[in-house]
Parts: sequence; C-alpha cells; structure tokens
Amino acid sequence: MSEKLLDRRIRKTKKQLRQGLMELMREKSIKDISVRELTDKVDINRGTFYLHYRDIYDMIEQIENEMVDELINVIHSHHHQDMQSRPLPILIDVFTFLSNNIDMGSVLLGDYGNLHFADKIKNIVQIKFINELLLKDFSDKRKEIIEYFYAFIFAGCIGIFRAWLESDIKRTPTEMAIIAEQIILHGRDSLNN
Repeated sequence: MSEKLLDRRIRKTKKQLRQGLMELMREKSIKDISVRELTDKVDINRGTFYLHYRDIYDMIEQIENEMVDELINVIHSHHHQDMQSRPLPILIDVFTFLSNNIDMGSVLLGDYGNLHFADKIKNIVQIKFINELLLKDFSDKRKEIIEYFYAFIFAGCIGIFRAWLESDIKRTPTEMAIIAEQIILHGRDSLNN
C-alpha cells in the first residue's frame, strides 16, 4: 500500500475519532467516555484506536497539542511591538483560528471541556504578551497588576468566544475581533460606538 494512501486513511480514521469524541464530550465529561463507547460510536475497531492513542486522555492531549502548536504559530507571526497600539490583527487571526477549529474549541472550552486546555492557551499568550510587551513597558513593581490585567483580558476573551458560540457564530471572525479590540482598549466606552 502506498504511503500516501496510508496517510490518508490515518487522517480519515483520526478525523472520525475526533468527531465522535466531540459529539460525546458535548453530552458528558471526558472521564465518563470509554474507548469502547467512542469506537462503537464511529464504527472503528478498538485495535485501530490503540494504534494511534493509549487512551481517551492521550487522544485529547494529542488534539490539544496540535491545536496549541497551530495557535503558537498564529501568535508568533505577530511582532509584539505591533500590538501596543492595535491588537486587531492578532485578534482577527485568533478568532479565525478559533473559527477554523470551532468543533474542538467549543468542546474543549465548553461545559465538559478540559480546563488544562484553556490554561495552555493562557500560558502561551501570557509568555508572548506579558513577557515581551507589557513587562518591557512597565517596571517590575507593576508585574502583579499586569498579571491581573492579563487574567482579566484573557477571561474576557474566552467569554467572548463562548458567547460567539452560543449565538451560533452569527458574526465573522473579523467582526468578533473588532468587538474584542474595542472592549479591550475602551472598556465600557465601547458600548457607545
């Protein structure tokens, strides 16, 4: 069998497993999902599952890591100095990333999601922006307040993403990025626009 055909079959199998897992995670916590339940749902042999993953937690971790790697590339494509006056370009890219991964993002950040995933994202963004942007502009005395500021902004962005999902994604990633930017830069005053 050619390597190209094998790669396509592996991608297809993983896609089926991912889709089945997302459907199950909309209904229940990850700890309540078994390999048998997942493989029965997608009509794949359990042995095939174990060719790719040790267990459900390993599968989730691999999916999260793939998404995190993609997000790292998105974030690092922006220079921190460009963010000081206008965060819109990176917000557009982040909301586009979320839109492209809406299936898994909605599950991982949803009611039955994995809190570690949100923490991974938070840490990536924190390293980029607190270390490269905010700490260069402020003294060490302000570090604790900067961390509170960042925690507030990050939680707000997760809240905006969840609200976007609940609205059935009626707005484009660019529209959501503009809303997020206005709230970040202008807070309550953004309601007057």
